[in-house]
Amino acid sequence: MAFGALLGTALLAAPIAAHATAAPAAAPAVAAAPAAAPAAAAATGLDDPAKKEIAMQIVSSAENSSLDWKAQYKYIEDIDDERGYTAGIIGFCSGTGDMLDLVEYYTQVKPGNVLAKYLPALRKVNGSDSHTGLDPNFTKDWAKAAQDGEFKKAQDHERDRVYFNPSVKQGKSDGVGTLGQFMYYDAIVMHGDGTDSTSFRNIRKRALSKAKPPAQGGNETTWLNAFLDARVWAMKQEEAHSDTSRVDTAQRVFLKKGNLNLNTPLDWKVYGDSFHIG
Repeated sequence: MAFGALLGTALLAAPIAAHATAAPAAAPAVAAAPAAAPAAAAATGLDDPAKKEIAMQIVSSAENSSLDWKAQYKYIEDIDDERGYTAGIIGFCSGTGDMLDLVEYYTQVKPGNVLAKYLPALRKVNGSDSHTGLDPNFTKDWAKAAQDGEFKKAQDHERDRVYFNPSVKQGKSDGVGTLGQFMYYDAIVMHGDGTDSTSFRNIRKRALSKAKPPAQGGNETTWLNAFLDARVWAMKQEEAHSDTSRVDTAQRVFLKKGNLNLNTPLDWKVYGDSFHIG
C-alpha cells in the first residue's frame, strides 16, 4: 500500500518456524509430551492464527470500514491519495510497487491469468498515480481475478512477505507483545518500509529518540506510546492520512486498557464508526 513498500521486502526475512523434535521410537509414550512444547511456544504473538485473524479485521475496519476482510480480495478503487489504484486485502497500490509485485507473483504461479496482460502498464505507472494502460477494464479484470483461489492465495502470500512477517519479526526482536506487533503491522501497511521520513523504520527511529523497547530495557507501555506518537506525526505529514483515529480511538484505546496481548473482547472506533470483536 505505502510508498517504499518494495524496499521493505528485503528488510526482514519471514520468521523461522519452530519444529518439535520427535521422541526416539524406543522411548515410552510419555516422553513424547515435552516435544510439543516448542511448537506451542512458537504460536505466541500476532502470528498465532486467532490473533492474525483479529489483526486482519482491525486493519479492514480502517481500510474498508468492515470487519469482513475476506470480502476485500475484489476491492479496487482510486482513493485520490496519489497512489493510483488501491486494491485487495491490504491496499496494494499501482503507484507504490506492491501491486506490481503481486501481479508478477500471481503470473508466476498462474501464467496467462486475466491480469498478466497489465504487467507492462503496471511497470510504467509504478511511482505515479497514472492509470495509463490500465483503464478502462483493469478494475473489472481485478474483480474477475478475485474469484480465483490462486489470486487470493497470491494476495495472502504478498501480504505476509511484505508486511505481516517483517512486522511480527521486528516486534518480537523489540520484545513487544501481540498489541505492539499489531501496531508495527498497521504502520507498515500504511507507510511501507522505505527510506522516506514517514516509513516504518523511520517511525521506529523517531520513537527510539524518546524511549526504549523492552528488548533494550525499556517499559513496554512507554515504548508503545512513543511509537504511536511517532506514527501520528508520520500520518499528519500527508493529507490523505491526516485522520489519526485508527491510532487515537483504536490502538491507543487498547494500550490504555493495558491489553498488551490484544485479547478479546475488543471495542474501538475508526473514522467515527464503532467496531466490536467478541
